Amino acid sequence: MEIEANSVNRIAEIRDEITEHIGAKVFVKANLGRSRMIERNGSIIEAHPSLFVVEVEEGRGRKARQSYQYVDVLTGTVELTDPETGEPLLSEPDAE
Repeated sequence: MEIEANSVNRIAEIRDEITEHIGAKVFVKANLGRSRMIERNGSIIEAHPSLFVVEVEEGRGRKARQSYQYVDVLTGTVELTDPETGEPLLSEPDAE
């Protein structure tokens, strides 16, 4: 049970950190399964209770919206980094 409580707390922390970065430019790297990866530059435009939305640049001036769940960030399926520095956008969880 303690592991589940820690995961729920970490998801809430991730949600809060992403909410603080609404409007920020990000580099998104997402594992879509079956060896499919996407890497795009974009901006966080919305944060909802269970997911967040990133507007990504598709090319030729086109933009698309992609949504991800906070649990995807927790499990490492989705990585968000600063496009200029390459640093992770979110802080690492406290070591216990």
